[in-house]
Amino acid sequence: MRTRFLIHSAARPFGLPLRRLLAVSRPALWVNTVGTLVTGLWLSGRLSTLEPGLLLLLVYLTLPFNLLIYGLNDLSDTEEDARSSRKGGWQGARLSVAEGGPLLRATLAWNLPFLLALSVLLPPLATATLLLSATLFAAYSLPPLRLKGRPGLDGLSNVAYALPLALPALALGAPVPWLPLLALMAYSVGKHAFDAAQDIPADWHAGTATVATRLGVKGTATYALGWFGLAGALLWPVSHLSALALWLICGGMALALRARPTPERAAGLYPLSIVTPWIVGAVAGVQLVYLLARGLWTGL
Repeated sequence: MRTRFLIHSAARPFGLPLRRLLAVSRPALWVNTVGTLVTGLWLSGRLSTLEPGLLLLLVYLTLPFNLLIYGLNDLSDTEEDARSSRKGGWQGARLSVAEGGPLLRATLAWNLPFLLALSVLLPPLATATLLLSATLFAAYSLPPLRLKGRPGLDGLSNVAYALPLALPALALGAPVPWLPLLALMAYSVGKHAFDAAQDIPADWHAGTATVATRLGVKGTATYALGWFGLAGALLWPVSHLSALALWLICGGMALALRARPTPERAAGLYPLSIVTPWIVGAVAGVQLVYLLARGLWTGL
């Protein structure tokens, strides 16, 4: 009996089981953090690096960092999430009141040790960039700023998703890939707006003002389309195929929503939005394999 208790306690060190923490961290979206770092390594020409700081960073950008992003978001959005039909599954957890304290403690316990270790292993500018990303995610969800409730700033704060792209260059002393970085920032702002369109009813009833509640579904689709267009234009000089894939997929889903502007249509298109990084990344990956096979890739 005592052995069973110890095993149970080890699996729930903060009052929440690991499977619950995984659900909150939304593993389906880890590509937005891990994939961004790997892309940054590719662009630096050091994809196979064994730099300790970058290896630890790769681990950190899985469960811990995504727990910070989505755990704090879910803690702050309990009222909105209670009205959202997409929460409670793979698209995000629906928290009970009793889970709030344990989740906050778990988020801090999973993040602070990594951030302290990375501050030692990474150069100061890389550390500052990582901390800026973490701060923007916290500011998006938490008061007093709670940028989610500030239309315009809610989407702009999502440039935090792009910042890990610069970390390999900053850690290795390589040139920062500015065009891909700016392209990913523009894409992140557009994707935030597009994804928020399905939540307009829940956010409106909860009294949360977002760029989507301000613009409406059709206006939000147009707004997202503009950012996707800019992202492709910035990416074009680096990779024509990746830019075309972004325009076709992201631009296409924005146009589809604009043609039938309802929250239900936005929810139906959301799974496509989820996989867009995978699709565009696959296109870029094919190019990488080709260039590596021919010995043509040394980084930007």
